[in-house]
Amino acid sequence: MSRRQIAIVGGGPAGLIAAETLSRKGHAVTVYDAMPTVARKFLLAGKSGLNITHAEDYARFVTRFGKANDWLRNALDLMTPDDIRAWAAALGTETFVGTSGRVFPKAMKASPLLRAWLKRLEAQGVRILTRHRWTGFAGKALTFETPDGPVHIEPDATLFALGGASWPKLGSDAAWVAPLRAEGVAIRDLLPANCGFDCDFSAMFNSRFSGVPVKSVKATSAAGTTQGEFVISRGGIEGSLIYAHAAALRDALIDTGQAALSLDLAPGRDQARLARDLARQDAKASFATRLKKATGFDGVKVALLREVEPDANRLPPEALASLIKALPLRVTRPRPIGEAISSAGGVAFEAVDPHFMLKTRPGTFVAGEMLDWEAPTGGYLLTACFATGKAAAEGIATWLEPN
Repeated sequence: MSRRQIAIVGGGPAGLIAAETLSRKGHAVTVYDAMPTVARKFLLAGKSGLNITHAEDYARFVTRFGKANDWLRNALDLMTPDDIRAWAAALGTETFVGTSGRVFPKAMKASPLLRAWLKRLEAQGVRILTRHRWTGFAGKALTFETPDGPVHIEPDATLFALGGASWPKLGSDAAWVAPLRAEGVAIRDLLPANCGFDCDFSAMFNSRFSGVPVKSVKATSAAGTTQGEFVISRGGIEGSLIYAHAAALRDALIDTGQAALSLDLAPGRDQARLARDLARQDAKASFATRLKKATGFDGVKVALLREVEPDANRLPPEALASLIKALPLRVTRPRPIGEAISSAGGVAFEAVDPHFMLKTRPGTFVAGEMLDWEAPTGGYLLTACFATGKAAAEGIATWLEPN
């Protein structure tokens, strides 16, 4: 294969894995990034422990991407969770599987892995140019704003891996939407994913319980039923249990203007037992005391019951038990996309071919969160970024092959 000039715009996981793949094939690869350093979101995600992938059965793993399951399958097959663990190990980063099935580096941090990765890329001849912000097209050329002024380049092929719209301070600001739409690329509106939600909590509840975790609950929505915990945020709810239902709640708000999460506050007890335990309590005792003795609830669960149903203390045991097992917690809106862990929407399925090349601009490919897919937290997001970057790189290599 002849050596060709390839521009990769965006230095996150999708862009860097594409750079690694294409440089290994002998191409001249340059990565352009608007920020002072690359992979800033990757580094931040790793500060509390880099969840690099997930170890669940692969047949189950590939169903975690909603409407994009079939569309992403070929890409995921190119870089499976096992492949990612082997890739990390080759860079000197051994991984382990946590109790939830999530996979982490043994060092827990992203920085050692990134340093080794960048060293490998440098050895393969990859150039990384930071503070180069892509601004659009000038005919066949790409235009960039740089510290030295505007720059035009005309590579043999281009890969855009500019992220979605979450964490814009780290570079994912969705500035790419307008210039791609101007090229006729179909782009779904970007929406918050894996996000918290606002609720109409009272001022007293907010001031007393903001930051308090609600532990050992089951949550049910159109996404199914999951068990875990969440946190009362200032004016709403957030945390891993909420993120698992974020897409269902967000879509319900868009479609109907309302959404609620059904909470089982006592997942270890059936309703009949709860009713019996509540009926045995002294009717003269306070509501909090009766609940604590009957259920062991802490203050936040008691307060949450009263927020949702102000007359909960007057309910008979059977009705109160029913409320405890299916508390309808209404949400009013998702938190802003800039606060979300990830984003939904982006370049539509129909805008790219099976190799992630834009149909309206041959030789231009897209990967990572720019594409219209979403996934829960737990390593799925990062895996799909790696996988689509790898798949797009293979697509570029195939497209560049001489006839």
